[in-house]
Amino acid sequence: MTGSSGGPAGTAFVDEPAPVAGPSEADWAAAVAAVRDLPEDPEVLLICHVNPDGDALGSMLGFGLGLRRLGIRRLQATFPGPPEVPEPLRGLPGAELLVPADRVYPAPDLMICFDAASESRLGELLGRLDTAGTSVVLDHHASNTRFGAVHVVDPAAAATSVVAEELLDRLGVPLDAAIAECFYVALATDTGSFRFAATTPAVHLMAARLLATGIDPGVISRRIFDTRPFGAVRLYGDVLGRARLEPASAAGLGLVWTYATLDDLTRHDQRPYVLEPLIDSVRCAAEADVSCVVKQIAPGEWAVSMRSKGRVDVSRVAVALGGGGHRFAAGFTGRGTADEVVDRIREQLDGAVISDDSEGCRPSGRA
Repeated sequence: MTGSSGGPAGTAFVDEPAPVAGPSEADWAAAVAAVRDLPEDPEVLLICHVNPDGDALGSMLGFGLGLRRLGIRRLQATFPGPPEVPEPLRGLPGAELLVPADRVYPAPDLMICFDAASESRLGELLGRLDTAGTSVVLDHHASNTRFGAVHVVDPAAAATSVVAEELLDRLGVPLDAAIAECFYVALATDTGSFRFAATTPAVHLMAARLLATGIDPGVISRRIFDTRPFGAVRLYGDVLGRARLEPASAAGLGLVWTYATLDDLTRHDQRPYVLEPLIDSVRCAAEADVSCVVKQIAPGEWAVSMRSKGRVDVSRVAVALGGGGHRFAAGFTGRGTADEVVDRIREQLDGAVISDDSEGCRPSGRA
């Protein structure tokens, strides 16, 4: 829906989208029943999205450890694609639950999906939705397509770990240090170390519950956010050196973007996961509300990460281009050259500008 014009002449800003309803009590009850009503000695499969980040992996492994406390032993955790966990996440408790995607149960009694907004994020594991006895989707993306049988999707939650923690609580599973570490990594990752707008009082209350188990936030944060190979530091220099600022994009709110190629990774002998935090270095540009990193994953194919400081709903851009996410963070897979991918983003940005302006979400340094 188009709202009143609030920007440069001829620019129509879209209205702020109405809040998407969170899970109902019936949704929670169905999720609890899916776990409680399992047959004796069940097979349970946990799946998160391709190229898992801290929230996807932390939510999945933390919940898996909680299921172990309920006595479920035949339990696997996995994700589509190569079975490679990013180095900063390899020390997570529960990593022993991980198995390659081609070795998972063919017909599990229960399948639970974490942090995946659509079926496309499940890759080659998509077929398990058909062979599983039932399926539960735990997520916090407003763009979630409600695939699967039971949906516990809360767009107001700062991370999928918020949903996973509540479901464990409803199942009567208390937090311990191992579960808490997984959920803390997930929560800290999706709130940018508690810097993003999603950091509400409820987020800090959850963090307090997790810290009360005795986990060390300093050690965890250094491992997740502040430890990178030196080759990645050199790689960042190359990629940031080609960043481009487009002040006129997004109806004058500004776009800053850069790209990284497979050759960049090869030249610095780095794995693709090292590029994930790069968006934080790009988004700090004061002159742009929207930031974007375009990462080559194959010839002519790019994984795109987008961020907004608040005046642009980047999830609208991502959904229009086949992806998903939140107002502040979203992504999709693009094809063609890097410039062609960004051309498509640029075409969608004006239509994703939010009409209700406020100083709190206006890019720093802009009138």
